[in-house]
Amino acid sequence: MAKVVLITGGSSGIGKSIGEFLCKKGFKVYGTSRNPDHYPDSKFPILALDVKHNDTILQTVNTIINTEGQLDVVINNAGAGITGPIEEVPDEEIKANFETNFFGPIKVIKAVLPQMRKQQSGLIINITSIAGYMGLPYRGIYSASKGALELLTEAFRMEIKGFNIKMTNVAPGDFATNIAAGRYHAPLLDDSPYKKPYGDTLDLMNTHVDNGSDPNLMAKEVFKIINTKNPKVHYKVGEFMQKFSIVLKRILPDTVYEKLLMNHYKI
Repeated sequence: MAKVVLITGGSSGIGKSIGEFLCKKGFKVYGTSRNPDHYPDSKFPILALDVKHNDTILQTVNTIINTEGQLDVVINNAGAGITGPIEEVPDEEIKANFETNFFGPIKVIKAVLPQMRKQQSGLIINITSIAGYMGLPYRGIYSASKGALELLTEAFRMEIKGFNIKMTNVAPGDFATNIAAGRYHAPLLDDSPYKKPYGDTLDLMNTHVDNGSDPNLMAKEVFKIINTKNPKVHYKVGEFMQKFSIVLKRILPDTVYEKLLMNHYKI
């Protein structure tokens, strides 16, 4: 019987690539979007779900379970970017980002665990970010929300191991997607003390995304993980230097690593 997969944020970018790849491999895939009507040509069903609203999560999860009788793989992919000097990012935008990137996945996990426990099997894949391994200038809120999800997964894995439910993180680097378009940008203020360094960093970030890797690399990695008997705690997918930066952070003194980041971002 085909495995049933739920992908939050499956209408575009990495989520769409993963969904289309898994469909070709014979999986029964359901994606989600806050506006499913905008994606009539999707190669798999797109259901209405907003990770900020628990009722939409429960409704969609129940729809899939009632239709398929099972739910085997859940991919927490819905996420939002955010940039800006932390001092100038409005509190409500910081909270909104954590609602999507951190509290949203928790809500989804809580909604699917009863079914997976009943099946005595299941796999939950949390899409985090290489940015979650380090505090990046002008992306501090994003780094913090994704880093929090990385740590949450470490704890959750141990709690659900006895139910034969597996959980892992997949941290992408920069991929060629439309994330920059949907990102919250704190405005570049003329009278801001951060105007030049923030503006320069913003240009650099957008270049990284525009020149990013093919999202199909993520799809192939997720497929491999689904077919792995005992997934690792953390996976990283992206350019060599992005992955190597995590190794450098582990082995270099903190201030040396900080200097490397500041040189990279020219601040």
